[in-house]
Amino acid sequence: MTSKVSTAVIMERRERVFLVLAGVFLSAMTLLNVIGITRFVQLGPLALAVGVLPYPLTFLCTDLICELYGRSRANFLVSLGLGINVLILIVLSIGAQVPSIDSASLPPWQVLQLAESVALPNGDVVSGSVELYSLIYATTSGAVFASMLAYIAAQYCDVQLFHFWKRLTKGKHLWLRNNLSTLVSQWVDATMVVLVTFGAAFFRDELSFKALVVLILSNYGFKALVALLDTIPLYILVSYLRGYLHLKPLELAIPLGQEIEASRLSKESAER
Repeated sequence: MTSKVSTAVIMERRERVFLVLAGVFLSAMTLLNVIGITRFVQLGPLALAVGVLPYPLTFLCTDLICELYGRSRANFLVSLGLGINVLILIVLSIGAQVPSIDSASLPPWQVLQLAESVALPNGDVVSGSVELYSLIYATTSGAVFASMLAYIAAQYCDVQLFHFWKRLTKGKHLWLRNNLSTLVSQWVDATMVVLVTFGAAFFRDELSFKALVVLILSNYGFKALVALLDTIPLYILVSYLRGYLHLKPLELAIPLGQEIEASRLSKESAER
């Protein structure tokens, strides 16, 4: 099979697949920060911020990269995502600090007229009118910071747990390492992002404890459900991509991947 496809073509396929997975991962992560908590939706019993909807894709992508490219590539992608989060926060902060042009020159849709005073997520209370960007900054900057903290903890947790279970099962039972790593990391993410985003509002008595718990459970319930449902797509994608990328069992889509993985598993088995 491999003799019919040149090495150059195989390597190109492997890099293209990695770029697609990385692109989906980074797009879903960026969407979480861009639309964040700008709107809450009701999906059955679950109350969710719209930014959460594409976020479970990030865990599917990291699991695929862990399985096909190894922990080093997965950690690199997580670190890259962290850098993009920092960049988003810096750009938002600069935009908030740079003086605005004269209000008379602003397009009418950039200034919103308020019927009554409104408390923003950062604790400020605005009345009369508010600049559109100020509203966007108030509703996204805190969410970006919260998602950064949750992102660091959850994504690294997912990668480490995935490989822990992979070593423990000696490369077998993909469904087990996928679900266990994702369910734990999703709980870390859901809890941290809600507590950091809405913790200040809770301590100011602007949000009840019940509402805080509902947000956490809704956030986790949605992510856990998607994590369980993506087991079948994960198996299908891993099976298809191993053939498309010309990978043998345990082989990684990097130079010397097969030797590295097989050597490590062999060494760990001998140590036991």
